[in-house]
Amino acid sequence: MSDINAPVAGVDVGGTNIQVGLVGDDHQVHERAKRPTPTEGPDAVLDTIAAMVEDVGGDPVAVGVGIPGVVHAGQVLTVPNLSGWGDDVDLVGGLAERLDPPVTLGNDANVGLLGEWVAGVAHGHRDVLGLWIGTGIGGGLILDGRPYEGSRGSAGEVGHVLVLPGGALCGCGRRGCVEAYAGRRSMAGVAASLQDSGRETELFEIMADEDKPRPTSKVWARALEEGDPVATELLDTAVEHLGVAVGSAVNLLDVDLVVLGGGLPEKLGQDLADRVEAAARPRMLRPSPELAFVVSSLGDDAGVVGAAALARASVIAG
Repeated sequence: MSDINAPVAGVDVGGTNIQVGLVGDDHQVHERAKRPTPTEGPDAVLDTIAAMVEDVGGDPVAVGVGIPGVVHAGQVLTVPNLSGWGDDVDLVGGLAERLDPPVTLGNDANVGLLGEWVAGVAHGHRDVLGLWIGTGIGGGLILDGRPYEGSRGSAGEVGHVLVLPGGALCGCGRRGCVEAYAGRRSMAGVAASLQDSGRETELFEIMADEDKPRPTSKVWARALEEGDPVATELLDTAVEHLGVAVGSAVNLLDVDLVVLGGGLPEKLGQDLADRVEAAARPRMLRPSPELAFVVSSLGDDAGVVGAAALARASVIAG
């Protein structure tokens, strides 16, 4: 039987970067590695994960992976924000061919919220909605003191709550999802179209100045700080639509905490959480008087810690 107190590797796969950490049973990250997410498809991502687990060393007894897509029974059912991915990718089987320790798979926003629940700002709360804002919009749930994934692993997908029927095309193939207005990739596409139509924006000049291949959260934060009109307008639109989705989710689930994580909240801080709360409040029926909106306290480590916690729980369960 594996030593449940031994280090576990947590892997957080994002649309922009992959982060791997060696995590102790105290939920502390002791070693880290970070690389850009490959765009060549699943095999390249699997090879990168395996190499990064080797990089952090420590002989982990298990590996937990958070992936930005719907996950069920060890398979990735759909991944709208990674290039070259089809449906039903056997990520666990693919990593088992590359790594010795057992692998456990979860949705990236679910494991991000799990990290905050076991070691961060959501610790001690029983009903929590996680809202992860990055390349896309992810969501996770803690309900009645337990992580909740639903019957097929897609519970909490706030990014695909419909906020405008027949609206903008989302990466999932449907129209009008909140991700189509508030996901960083969609916002960048709109910014490029506005620039092509003659609107002035420094967003892409900032991207080049920061030596980034796409407008990252850092690029957006700088553009907003410098008062870029297009970036400001698009964030305003994103907040408005996030308010519709989150307000509806609170009406449905009656949570008492909303945690914002991912690249944009990490860069923009509590001000973004406050703005989303202000946009959501008018859409709520009878929210808990204890309801609060807060930014992830673990930052980049949330997904790594949560993925490791998922893997450790799997080891304990046998």
